[in-house]
Amino acid sequence: MANIKSQIKRIKTNEKARLRNKSVSSSIKTAVRKFRDAITSGDSSTITAELRTASQALDVAVQKGVLHKNAAANKKSSMAKAAAKAGAR
Repeated sequence: MANIKSQIKRIKTNEKARLRNKSVSSSIKTAVRKFRDAITSGDSSTITAELRTASQALDVAVQKGVLHKNAAANKKSSMAKAAAKAGAR
């Protein structure tokens, strides 16, 4: 454990940020997993709904600083391409 007061504070804030990032990252993974499940089910309306939800989760992650904006754009693009291939509008 650190002896310096400012370093003790940094450890606390880093832990808070780590937990926040972990929560956002987990919600992204869940949204993408639900989207992939919708793709396998083949229902057009659920694919569209899950794509929208996953895209919103990725946008939130970018706003929170968890993901880089280009990484989120790549994920959204690949999901949109998969949705179009599955026949969703």
